Amino acid sequence: MTTSTWLWLVAAASFSLQATAQTAEQGGDLSGVWNRAGGGGGYGGWGWSEEPPPMTPWAQERFEASRPTFGPRGVPALESNDPVYNCYPPGLPRVYFHPFPLEIIQLPERVLMMFEYHHQNRQIYTDGRAHRDDLPPLWLGDSVGWWEDETLVVESVNFNDRTWVDRRGVPHSDQLKVTERMHIRDDGLLQIDLTVEDPIAFTDSWTGQRLYERVDWQIEEFACMERNRSDEFTEFESSILQYGQDAAP
Repeated sequence: MTTSTWLWLVAAASFSLQATAQTAEQGGDLSGVWNRAGGGGGYGGWGWSEEPPPMTPWAQERFEASRPTFGPRGVPALESNDPVYNCYPPGLPRVYFHPFPLEIIQLPERVLMMFEYHHQNRQIYTDGRAHRDDLPPLWLGDSVGWWEDETLVVESVNFNDRTWVDRRGVPHSDQLKVTERMHIRDDGLLQIDLTVEDPIAFTDSWTGQRLYERVDWQIEEFACMERNRSDEFTEFESSILQYGQDAAP
């Protein structure tokens, strides 16, 4: 065995032991591919609650100007001003609404979330660092996390204001702050509880929840199809954009 091979084996063993030690230290394992549990019937497919969150006049004006394809005010995709139809990322927390799986990968001092929708990759640092102050406003924000027993707590800030928090057109500002608590329930489901704060957009904080089940899948390729106002969609493409609009509540 050469010296370089021996050093590589030592390094690989060390990394494996660190990863194993961290998983044991955390007391839980969130890793795997996850898909929405329970479907998205009723408001669950487009809103965090049946009624919109408590908005300030600033947000209410923007909400009334939005033209979503989902919810009570839904319009056809070609009439919508939903940013995702121009291939902008959905942002956080809206990314949890789209009916695509996500994968969680746990590493020493970092947790990765890979969303099939729009191929969004999110890094959650668990090494005790503070939020960075040298970043531009981001679609998914700057995320840091820590473990409380078997629960991963994630705090995300430094968002841009170009996304909606849901699929019915509720806006947010660049002062958005999202706090998530992720843990595995006794029935094996991944539960994500979130608290949303934004003093410019909302008069009070509000909460939401998502449930996921582990699936034996892999994250597949995703290509965004930009909305074309010249009405050149094929029947199949239009049906994708209208997905779920006519679903029974």
